[in-house]
Amino acid sequence: MHSEAMHFENLVLQGKHVRLEPLGESHIDGLATAAGNERELYQWSPVPQEKFEAAKYVETALSWRNALTAVPFATVRMKDGVVIGSTRFWNLEHWSWPKGHPSHGRREPDACEIGYTWLTPSAIRTAANTEAKLLMLTHAFEVWRVLRVCFHTDARNARSRAALERIGGQFEGILRARRMAADYIPRDSVRFSIIAAEWPSVKQRLLHLLVGYFRLKSRFTCAIPEAGRIERLHV
Repeated sequence: MHSEAMHFENLVLQGKHVRLEPLGESHIDGLATAAGNERELYQWSPVPQEKFEAAKYVETALSWRNALTAVPFATVRMKDGVVIGSTRFWNLEHWSWPKGHPSHGRREPDACEIGYTWLTPSAIRTAANTEAKLLMLTHAFEVWRVLRVCFHTDARNARSRAALERIGGQFEGILRARRMAADYIPRDSVRFSIIAAEWPSVKQRLLHLLVGYFRLKSRFTCAIPEAGRIERLHV
């Protein structure tokens, strides 16, 4: 296997609520259970509903990883190790920096997208998605040192659009008939992005949101995570 693919395969991002671990065949049952046959809830997203769909979902994700175009994760709840969804880096861009430029020959992506994100119903409106975004954006901007992270969502997906705005994503526009939608019609995609110069303020916004989740969960006993307490593990 290509060394960069192996690097992607071993990437684990761990927080207080969730661990993003490399997606693999061992997650198939967990993904099918997490989706829980909630087709109406996931009408705008390609979410595997049965075990055979989950197997195909993992197979496709791993083929993208091996082609060095994506880094797919299983989203695992820290307190009990249960799979609660999935997400991935994808559309990894490597720009053609000229010889002599400081960025010439960079191994890491210059820009990327975060997408294919979904959570089990019980994890929606919890700290899981916010912390996962914090972990991924921290890795993208502070380890890979990307210049831009973008997000696309179905124009009809009001919940996803609101979530991206809430974390500080900047609305760029609507790409009409950009791709096939989950319901097999031409999908208009709303595009959001965060650039490197915006990352410090976005990071503080995410940390503030996490503090709010912790306080809501327990006003008396919950420990609030420190801003620097984000672990990046390579196993």
